[in-house]
This record gives sequence, structure tokens and C-alpha cells, in this order.
Amino acid sequence: MSANVETMAYAGKVPWHGLGNQVGEDVTIEQMELTAGLDWKVNKVPFVNPVTGSNSNDYFVLVRDSDGKELSPCGKSYVPVQNRQALEFFRKFTESGNMTLETAGSLDGGRRVFVLAKTTSSFELKGGDKVESYLFCYHPHIWGQSLKIMWTPIRVVCQNTLMQALGNKNAEFRMPHIQAFDMNMAAKAESALGLSDVCLEKFEEQANLLSSTEFTDQDLWKYWVMLFQPSLTNESTLDPTMFNKTLETLSEVLLTQPGANMSKNTWWQALNAVTYYIDHVSGRDRDATMTSVWLGQKGALKRRALDSAVQFAQQ
Repeated sequence: MSANVETMAYAGKVPWHGLGNQVGEDVTIEQMELTAGLDWKVNKVPFVNPVTGSNSNDYFVLVRDSDGKELSPCGKSYVPVQNRQALEFFRKFTESGNMTLETAGSLDGGRRVFVLAKTTSSFELKGGDKVESYLFCYHPHIWGQSLKIMWTPIRVVCQNTLMQALGNKNAEFRMPHIQAFDMNMAAKAESALGLSDVCLEKFEEQANLLSSTEFTDQDLWKYWVMLFQPSLTNESTLDPTMFNKTLETLSEVLLTQPGANMSKNTWWQALNAVTYYIDHVSGRDRDATMTSVWLGQKGALKRRALDSAVQFAQQ
């Protein structure tokens, strides 16, 4: 695997990023931990001054026990959370049949760990266009970053991650590494995420609006310009000869993406052209794209794309 993805496992179909080792769809917590290469612990050890050889009382280093790799410096109050603890959060859900583990892995040389689980909730638009509900756990071994558990929908026909709820604090739990991720904290996370079904209902309303509202060519180009070529936003008229390569590619993706004939000429089609472009077309590195979609700028771009599409559809 390339630089960003260190190890990974997935259940079911090959994921959109095409990375990882396959496991059975009934994979257990223990099997996922082992196959995803997450069967290691992090120790917090005192920082040793390289000049004097003495230990520091205020600064420490997070060290992986499997190979002695230093993952991040940290302070005295930092409380490490182990990979198994992040996976254990999902055990009650998976053993009750309310969720199935979908994928898990290590990014950035072990500094970032993630778990994705599919819930039993979903909705379907006209023509059989199905959207499923997922929980995403981001678990960093990095000083200053919080553990996060978030809700996100994924469109089945093309495996686009729609990222709707990552901008919705009601569907996101954060825990800074100054307290232990114990049973009490896990209960708080479950409580915070109890609103995920409400968020799915809200997103279904938005998807129904988008899939029942047609765009005009002029508004479609305005929409894409706002997202990918904002320098043209104030132009009174838009001509395709003014557009950069990305917008030219989007015009092709609009017609060729999986599910292009579902809700044709609607804002749902326009939105999914953007999400499909980001997930499957843009960027040279698949693992770098995946990291950015879940944790960086491309995920934020998708949220703006949804908000803007809804605004156009409501005009």
C-alpha cells in the first residue's frame, strides 16, 4: 500500500478506494483488529533529552509497542486510547445485529486509526436509489486531536460518501485525550449518537427535494463554479470555454457516473456528480483521496456541495 494507508481490512465488496484485505461480512471485533493490522498498543513514555539523557516530567512520547515507532509527542495530561477500545465501542451494536463492521485501518504510519460500521437504517429514492447509514470512528494517536465518532450516509449504487452529518454537531461525538475512553464515556458517545436516525430522516428529506427538482443548465454551471472555480462567481454570464479541466470533467461525470439515469437532470444527480468526482476521479493517489474525504478538505467540500445544491433546489 502507499504512504497514507499503512494497513486496512474491509468486509463485503471492494470499497471505492480499492484498498485493504477482505474479511467475511460476519467479521468479529477480534478478527477485524487482526486483519486490519490494528493488533498493537500505544505506550506513553517519558521524553528523554538527547543532550543530557534525562527524562522530562512534562513531555512524553507515544510509542507503538509492536515496532517501537514513535507516533507523536504528548503532554502530561494526555490519556492514550488503544485501538481495541475504539473497536470495542461497536461490539454491543454488532453483537445485537444493529451494525456490521465494514472497514478499519491505520493511516499515516499508525498515527490515525479508523473504523467504519454500517447500521440497519437506510432509505430509498425513486428508481431504487438506496442510501445507507454508517458510523465512522476516527481515533488519532496524535497530541491535540480528539477521538471522533460521526454519522455519514453512503449512496449504494456508486459508494459515494455523502458526508452530510459531519458538519452536524448533533451527529458527532468528540473526546479529547485528557480522559479515558471507558464504559462511562462510551455510554455518553452512544447517547450523543442516538440522533443519527433523526439526521438520516433529515437527509432523506433533502435527498427527496434534490431528486424531485430539476436544474437549469445555467444554474448547474453556477453551482459547479462556486465549488471548483470561484474566480468566475461574479461573472454575469458563463460560457463553457471559460471553465477549467475540473468543470469539463464534471460535465462528463454527470452523464457517466453509476446511477446517472436515476433522478436524471435533477439536483440529486448534480450533487452526486460532485461526490463521485471527488471519491473516484480526482487525485492521483487513492489512499490520499480517501484520507482527505474522511478527514480533510474533500470532506468539507462535499458538505458545501450538499448545502449549495439544497439552496439551488429551494429557489
